[in-house]
Amino acid sequence: MSENLPTFDLNRYISGLLRGEPFYAALSRQMDKVATTVVPTAGVMFNVERNTFELLYNAEFFAGLTDRERLGVLKHEFMHCILEHVTSRLPEGGMSMLWNYATDLAINSHIADELPDMALVPGKVNTPFESYPAYKSADWYFDYLKQDPKMQQQPEQGDGQGGEGDEQDGDGQDQQSEGQQGQQSSGMPQTLDDHSKWGDVSKDMQDQVKERMKRAIEKAHQEVTQQGSGYGSVPADVKKHIDSIVYGKVDWRKVLENFIKRSKRADKFSTVRRRNRKYDHMAGKRVRRQASIAISIDQSGSVHDQMLQSFFAELQRLSSLASFTVIPFDSVVREDKIFEWKKGENRAWERVSCGGTDFNPPTKYVNAHKFDAHIILTDMYAPKPIASKCQRLWMTPADCYRRPYFNVDAKDRVITID
Repeated sequence: MSENLPTFDLNRYISGLLRGEPFYAALSRQMDKVATTVVPTAGVMFNVERNTFELLYNAEFFAGLTDRERLGVLKHEFMHCILEHVTSRLPEGGMSMLWNYATDLAINSHIADELPDMALVPGKVNTPFESYPAYKSADWYFDYLKQDPKMQQQPEQGDGQGGEGDEQDGDGQDQQSEGQQGQQSSGMPQTLDDHSKWGDVSKDMQDQVKERMKRAIEKAHQEVTQQGSGYGSVPADVKKHIDSIVYGKVDWRKVLENFIKRSKRADKFSTVRRRNRKYDHMAGKRVRRQASIAISIDQSGSVHDQMLQSFFAELQRLSSLASFTVIPFDSVVREDKIFEWKKGENRAWERVSCGGTDFNPPTKYVNAHKFDAHIILTDMYAPKPIASKCQRLWMTPADCYRRPYFNVDAKDRVITID
């Protein structure tokens, strides 16, 4: 950072942000904050060489904002990350000014009164976007912009605020940074922040970068969930996108692979295709890893029929990959209703009880029968059970997970379902 720039400690400001915006603050702790004059305002990027996300900020620009505007700009940057504008959602053909406009319009609809006057906002008078409706997605705005005659003068390729090709003065300061609120040479407004680095990630790396951001969002979600601090002012549709990232469809194949890798058992069976090297007269043994899975399905009164049907739908999907034992329970295990769900078998959902809820009976049953893994499908509305002797995985609707009756053991896993 240049010596003549006003001092602005963004890390200190983000620490203050914790009090009112826990999710954004948790996400920010997973980004490097870089003071620079390369960007005139702010920007987010993935640094390929350092393998990390960076929040770039111009200290002079931030020093001139009010606290409310600073917070608004930071929210703007975080939402670019959450909504995947920085990673894998570039339109076909790569970066373009219209995509820059579209992403900013989608975000700024939610925080219009928190941003500097220069921000692009749908419906704002005396701007090219005065007739645009608010609260649409970036994809919607992108399609709309392409049909807008006012936008036909915009180049197909380009960044939001002038990229590496822009002229700079002697000390490296971008000449456009002064008077950022100005227009581009074409007479059209500029975006609030710098999008010029979004195209730095090659197509080969996009999946890797997307996965890195996914893990960052999941970690931030886990932090605010465990602390019970909530999401602050994260808009509802942005929160919905977070849920889609955190609570995506269950990858049963991956779940089974993890169970098998961590299983202490290995089923052995004879085969005549390989002779036993030690005793030639004996058939050889081939070891096959195959986890023995128990699935306890909550049939208590708090689990309504629609939820129970969704539980059975997940089991139907799992049955395409493996066989497993189903253990219905409420306050007790319904042992007369326990059955083996064979691989490839189709079954209709069935309610067999409707009492209270106690997780101890199914846990004791599974502990006594030496299963490798225990999956519990439930609304989690009961006291915490005793420890499991095998791997334990809780599966519950997202709404129930956000309001759990108890905190699961650290070694347990929780997966949410629709």
